[in-house]
Amino acid sequence: MPTQFEIILRLVLAAILGGAIGAQREWTGKPAGLRTLSLLGLGSALFAVVSAWAFPGGTPTQIAAGVVTGIGFLGAGAILHRHGGVEGLTTAAAIWVTAGMGLAVGTGMYLISIVVTILVLIVFFIPHIPPRNNNRH
Repeated sequence: MPTQFEIILRLVLAAILGGAIGAQREWTGKPAGLRTLSLLGLGSALFAVVSAWAFPGGTPTQIAAGVVTGIGFLGAGAILHRHGGVEGLTTAAAIWVTAGMGLAVGTGMYLISIVVTILVLIVFFIPHIPPRNNNRH
């Protein structure tokens, strides 16, 4: 079992990494920003820590599955149908991957969590290419 100090470091790291993802989203004017994704990473890490060490003999996989299910509802709330199209899929994906990153930090997968955060930021900085109009009239 990690010490309380190590658990605190895990929680802080999850909040910082979630905040990094959220800062990019906020910078581009998207709805889930720094505070939201920071809290999401922190909360997911907290659930991972609590499930792994607060309930001896329990199954941490059940908590991870519960987090994934709950995050699905948050992501669904970010998706909107507007102007004949769908908006918010990238925000929903950011919510989903931030929760996964938080779970990873909470279970001590520091390097994996940092690499995932870097990969997410790289993906976000890829320029958006609008879809081609294939309508033939």
